[in-house]
Amino acid sequence: MTHSGRSKFEITRFTNEDENHINRKLPKELLLRILSYLDVVSLCRCAQVSKLWNILALDGSNWQRIDLFEFQRDVEVSGDRRVTLTYSLINLDSCPSVSDISLKALADGCPLLTHVNVSWCQSITESGVEALARGCPKLKSFICKGCKNVNDRAVISLATRCPDLEVLDIQGCETVSDEAVSRLGGALRRLCASGCARLTDASLAALAAAAPRLATLELAQCTQLTDAGFQALARNCRMLERMDLEECVLITDATLVHLSMGCPRLEKLTLSHCDLITDNGIKQLSLSPCAAEHLTVLGLDNCPLVTDEALEHLTSCHNLQLIELYDCQMVTRNAIRKLRNHLPNIKVHAYFAPVTPPAAAGGARPRYCRCCNII
Repeated sequence: MTHSGRSKFEITRFTNEDENHINRKLPKELLLRILSYLDVVSLCRCAQVSKLWNILALDGSNWQRIDLFEFQRDVEVSGDRRVTLTYSLINLDSCPSVSDISLKALADGCPLLTHVNVSWCQSITESGVEALARGCPKLKSFICKGCKNVNDRAVISLATRCPDLEVLDIQGCETVSDEAVSRLGGALRRLCASGCARLTDASLAALAAAAPRLATLELAQCTQLTDAGFQALARNCRMLERMDLEECVLITDATLVHLSMGCPRLEKLTLSHCDLITDNGIKQLSLSPCAAEHLTVLGLDNCPLVTDEALEHLTSCHNLQLIELYDCQMVTRNAIRKLRNHLPNIKVHAYFAPVTPPAAAGGARPRYCRCCNII
């Protein structure tokens, strides 16, 4: 039975004691199954009961087939003229049955849509995105993570027909190239293109020229990007606050120099698996105004050239709240201890393999825990 055919359940208020009793007696799987029989209004009411019920009620399995017909209302505006209310936001994340037909229906019926999320709807193609862009020119946010059939044509249609587009998330859209990114406009504030391995420095140069308001840029696994591209980006995108450069394996300390000089608002920077980053690059970053005033999160997982010296430089980053150092084998516990002495509130994520115990003389070896040590 779909949501459109479900009978409405009356949601009765109950005490915290009642709620705790129900949560203890019924496994989450059974609660989720019960909620699957509720209509839209009842689900929304259940979501307000508690944190646990909120998670269960909003689980994607309950929202794969939704009939919103009864929520549509005709409103008289003058005389006999009537207009149908429209929606500004729709989230279809992880709804596998959603296809181009759905996007075309939205384009026809909801011209005022501003935010659309179709992440992991893998039947979506450029045809549906092009229809959406034509019918919903006021789009400000389009998120399609994991939609492998979204290509250059789809992105170009959004760029040319939706001049107010501020957020574009094309993570995992593997065929998107420089041609599409170079068409994005000046309203862009957030771009996630992680996993778009075809992108080169030409994309960064284009963003530098066309998107000066860019604040968030995620480019993990974009392995063709180099220092030259980030030099161009840092020259004009001075409002950057968050950057994910994980597995941008060609960048060196020069990129950190460019960012430290050109991006004074930088708060969160991920450099995991950037094998060429060294202590000197971290030093240059730590000396910049952005690090001293704004830097709160720094990811350095699997940076093999980073040593204890890098942590000494980071003591000047007074607002640093989190540093990730997994598999930085040149960093020691002692250096982490010193960093914490300077920054007592910092969280440090690191891993140290347990020391292999020596063989016990004259008897059986004692048993030791082999668990990871998380600092």
